[in-house]
Amino acid sequence: MADNDTKDLPPPYYSVAVDPQTPPMTYEEVICQDRYGVTQKTVPYYVQKDPAQVQVSAVIVTQRVVVPPKRQESCGRRGKCWGGWGSVLFVLLLIGLAIWLGVRYGSKSYSVHYEDNCKGEDCKENDDPQTNDSHETNDSHETNDDHKTYDDMKLCDGIKDLQSASDETDCVRFGEGDVLQVRTAQDGRFLPVCYQGLDKSYADQICEQLGFRRSYASSAVNSEMSKALTLESRSDKLIQGLVNVSQSCLNNKTVSLECTDCGKQQSASRIIGGTASKLGQWPWQVSLRFNGGHACGGSLISPDFVVSAAHCFKSSMASPGNWRVYVGTISQNTPQTPLLVKKIIVNENYNSNTNDYDIALLKLTSPVAFSETIQPVCLPRFDQIFSDGLECRTSGFGTTQEAAALGSTILMDVAVTVIDTLECNNSRVYGGAITKNMMCAGDMNGGRDSCQGDSGGPLMCKGDNERWYLAGITSWGIGCGQRQKPGVYSRVTSLVPWIYSTMQQEKP
Repeated sequence: MADNDTKDLPPPYYSVAVDPQTPPMTYEEVICQDRYGVTQKTVPYYVQKDPAQVQVSAVIVTQRVVVPPKRQESCGRRGKCWGGWGSVLFVLLLIGLAIWLGVRYGSKSYSVHYEDNCKGEDCKENDDPQTNDSHETNDSHETNDDHKTYDDMKLCDGIKDLQSASDETDCVRFGEGDVLQVRTAQDGRFLPVCYQGLDKSYADQICEQLGFRRSYASSAVNSEMSKALTLESRSDKLIQGLVNVSQSCLNNKTVSLECTDCGKQQSASRIIGGTASKLGQWPWQVSLRFNGGHACGGSLISPDFVVSAAHCFKSSMASPGNWRVYVGTISQNTPQTPLLVKKIIVNENYNSNTNDYDIALLKLTSPVAFSETIQPVCLPRFDQIFSDGLECRTSGFGTTQEAAALGSTILMDVAVTVIDTLECNNSRVYGGAITKNMMCAGDMNGGRDSCQGDSGGPLMCKGDNERWYLAGITSWGIGCGQRQKPGVYSRVTSLVPWIYSTMQQEKP
């Protein structure tokens, strides 16, 4: 947390206290998974951004240019012409076959996350050549670990066509009022699920599918949708394989489902005139310590998963065995039993040069026991809007002023304001470096900001239901609290499909 206006350049986004006495431990390796479940052993490096580069960032579009073959001279009537007419026909046949193969396999692109019923910014930039989120070309036409072509698959039909099951992981989402929406192969769109036939065991099954331990609550809400999904008798199938498209629901009632009792503060009192947090005020805040020293923040989103920033896990900090997770604390000096990390999953599209897709999930070796001081934060709905000017809060154990050598020993929080992306991309601010997967928050006049050591921590905004939602993940910025240099956060609404898909593949 920062409250200053110094002009010095920023140090790295996190400081690490190395403890060489940490005993070696054996855990699973850090992995980077692509959207089709292909495991890559490389882990992105975090490169300190040059502020000058940030201000002049530009998108470079790489195009595939096809050069037409050089036209051969006509033979005319001169007797010899490379084999005669038979050879010409043979060459034409080969060219035709090559063109067909090129169209069939070389230029076809596949989209796992196709956008139906999208709203707001999610609909605008599907063709961003830098992020490559909407379309990915698969030249080999099959993945490395799954011997099934995408032409043979039906996404969201409830049948795991790939060994990684990634064809069935982006089929469930939540809309306004926690309305359950499911996409099926029958229709291809996300549709609400009728409440008739849902019971506690059914609700538990759906939440378990998404990587949660069980459901917290379900209820019936009114719906005016022209189409919906009716539930079949419960079985071991995935939810997308247990529903059928219908023109209406009984009494127009659809399902509202909560998988966790999230986003609730156990203490909302504050120190008068100060910025120190009270115990239970931000019960999802975690401290991630590397070899004994605080390195980054994070947010608890379920009993088994913590969300943080990808840039915290560069190659020299890649081993899960060297990390410890501390929850339910507001002091670095309070002795606690740490949680161990089983696996670190870095978003496959993370770009260390631009910090795009700066998100990672940590899977814990054992589930967290929730209490008054340990609670999960709510993941935002796919269509949730955190409007410009909305006052939110960010918290962490980072430094309280720019270039400080040590972070805060107590949890600090500060009020920040959501800033319009167009304003943040202005040439006087970040000059086009803010992508659709980022958002800005702070104060354009300076003074209120996150700082070194806060990376990976939460930007949280309160919803109409008085619950706190994870709107952003502390990612990067120029300095701390400087004028026209607000904090930049990973936009969670853009990344929540990846969170749910990853949790489903890594569920306990």
